[in-house]
Amino acid sequence: MHVPCAKGAAALAPDCTIEQSRGADGVILTLRHPDGGFRRLRISPDGRGVVAADGAERAQVTASTPGSIDVALGTDRYRLPATVQPGANGS
Repeated sequence: MHVPCAKGAAALAPDCTIEQSRGADGVILTLRHPDGGFRRLRISPDGRGVVAADGAERAQVTASTPGSIDVALGTDRYRLPATVQPGANGS
């Protein structure tokens, strides 16, 4: 599955792939850029979105269009399919 992504100030384009796996810490999403770079996110068990699965940078999650969220990790940005649960305001 391809998802919109961008690095830096570039516009979002459906250039990244997303893979899902289940590990000891829950569901992990691996987002792969066309240049070989990747980011890993863990889906929050409380329905509040995703968090960085590794690295020092925190995932910044905001509501986007209906049925999706925008996630930023450093200068990398993604638009991911999501179901926003009631009360999941990120606080």
